[in-house]
Amino acid sequence: MTTNGGFEPVFCTIVPPHVLDKLAQHEDPALAGPARQTLERDAYERTHRRLTTVIGAPSVAPPREAAEEKPHRTIYDARHHQDLPGKKVRGEGDKPGKDATVNRAYAGLGATFELYLKAYQRNSINGEGLPLDATVHFDQNYNNAFWNGEQMVFGDGDGEIFLDFTIPVDVIGHELTHGVTQYTANLTYFGQPGALNESMSDVFGSLIKQYTLGQTAAEADWLIGAGLLAPRVTGTALRSMKEPGSAYDDDVLGKDPQPATMDHYVRTGRDNGGVHINSGIPNHAFYLVAQALGGHAWERAGQIWYDVLTGGELESQASFADFAKLTVAQARGRYGEGEELQSVLKAWEQVGVPST
Repeated sequence: MTTNGGFEPVFCTIVPPHVLDKLAQHEDPALAGPARQTLERDAYERTHRRLTTVIGAPSVAPPREAAEEKPHRTIYDARHHQDLPGKKVRGEGDKPGKDATVNRAYAGLGATFELYLKAYQRNSINGEGLPLDATVHFDQNYNNAFWNGEQMVFGDGDGEIFLDFTIPVDVIGHELTHGVTQYTANLTYFGQPGALNESMSDVFGSLIKQYTLGQTAAEADWLIGAGLLAPRVTGTALRSMKEPGSAYDDDVLGKDPQPATMDHYVRTGRDNGGVHINSGIPNHAFYLVAQALGGHAWERAGQIWYDVLTGGELESQASFADFAKLTVAQARGRYGEGEELQSVLKAWEQVGVPST
């Protein structure tokens, strides 16, 4: 269920519109063509998502296995067409096939399910055993992956700028976490609440990768989408939580525009008020908390963020300051006056967000 009176009609992609806009203007048709096609498809899916929300999405009954807290995954193949979900190619418990993309999608859904269940006792993204569906090989040269409110969809990339979108497990975790937000705080996808929505997906996407790799906060790279950029691109990932603004600096993509602090907050009407840009600020705050506490970031730092996201007090229109104050309250309530609370207070101070 949602705590805020109905689902927000959100269509969430991993590649920000401002990146695709830049590509679409390139003089090389091999770069511009796929970007324009992706933007057009995203616009269609965004409208479809809004209509689905108004009309009502088909209800999905949890499978019987949900009571046993096990994933129920189904992978479909669009075969480079646009019809969803496509042909079923792997179900829960089926052995891996020859298609590496199918296998990665299946594993990524499982990794996301496991992190939420083992770390936070959450049974799938809605807490009630929701089946996890994903479609791979969507469209031709499609430069994105998205959660449409009902399922995951992955493009293969154009091979020039982006590779297969199932490669980074944190991309899968990021998009599925939009589903968790949809079923809990239901953060409005515009301005600061929209940036918080994006940040939640980056935080838990990163935690899913760290959990899968068994990494501590110190060992993690804190990159979102590492391995997604093609060799010709000068960059390491889509975003960096450790150093927002440093993920790429490329002659085609331009420079990563994310700020790390409120001093460089970007005011824009594009990208729903800069949701993929200003998310760098709460992203960096989480990184600072995780680094200060050490160990596994999904434990104490992740627990505080999860408590706020799912606790029922985070309003759909929450600002950064609203969210920060709730993390302080949760840190104090769960851990007392110790290092957890002090780390949270210091992190928000460092990024310039008032938390008291």
